[in-house]
Amino acid sequence: MDDTRLVQLHPDYPNAEDVDQWCRTRLDEATQVTLSATPTDDPVYSFQLGVRHSQGNRYVAFRRDDGETFWGYWQPATSGGPAPLLVHVPGYGAEMSAHPELVAEGFNVLHVNPLGYATPSGPDEAKRPNKSWPVLPETVATSGDGGYVDWLRDALSATLWGLAQPCVQSTRLAFFGSSQGGGTALLLASIMRNRGVKAVAADVPFLTSFPKALNLAMPGAYGMVRLALKKLEAETPDRLPSGWRALGFVDTCSHAHRLTMPTLLTSGADDPTCPPATIESLFEQLPGTRSYTEIAGQGHAYTPAFIQLAKAWFRLYV
Repeated sequence: MDDTRLVQLHPDYPNAEDVDQWCRTRLDEATQVTLSATPTDDPVYSFQLGVRHSQGNRYVAFRRDDGETFWGYWQPATSGGPAPLLVHVPGYGAEMSAHPELVAEGFNVLHVNPLGYATPSGPDEAKRPNKSWPVLPETVATSGDGGYVDWLRDALSATLWGLAQPCVQSTRLAFFGSSQGGGTALLLASIMRNRGVKAVAADVPFLTSFPKALNLAMPGAYGMVRLALKKLEAETPDRLPSGWRALGFVDTCSHAHRLTMPTLLTSGADDPTCPPATIESLFEQLPGTRSYTEIAGQGHAYTPAFIQLAKAWFRLYV
């Protein structure tokens, strides 16, 4: 598949050239962010439970030039020399994750938690009205001027910080995550594909084939999309096409032509939230080295087999 071909899933979705320009804009915006990064003294392990032999792990407070703060969790490699960087991004619950098993394989690992949703002391409930993070509805409501554009800006600027660390080989980068983290890992790999991305691994990825998911009448996460579109249609029906266009830019299927790096996908056979059919529709379009594993009996969750699959994938290609 060449870089101009794209299966357009919805009449209001962007074309390949639009997606390419959108990716360039996202990366340009991230490089222009003045970001201060301060490792903190927040405790990373509790008295009751902790991986005591892991050294150097720290929360990092990323402060943007607009005064807002979001958080990361930095886990440097213990190999003693410059090592590749793996960037992990969270699911829609905005949970923070540590990955000592990947550090033990010789990787630096940076978990990035955009928009300040999660902090070292727990979720920032002031940013979660009605017990739901607003990033996806805001994407639709703002016609793509907010929501995931802001989320990705934070993830990209923190990744650039990680690449600048002395212990990192800046030409060896990969992204990974589950659910929303899987979907946004694919978006980040697309945006930064010419900045050293060697591979990407996406577990039960959300943000994948919105039209197919809505046709399947999926509840949960894709149900949020349906509600956001209905609200937009009821309040400003003339803006419904722009809402769909905004979704198109963050639909991983729109980025298939750019995902030329080795790409690993997993799905749960019993997952009603991110069903296999949506993930398969992305896999079918991938132009390069690719792997797809459907796990029998698996619902929507952090897939236990995923980290082992991702670890092997990163050892092969990163």
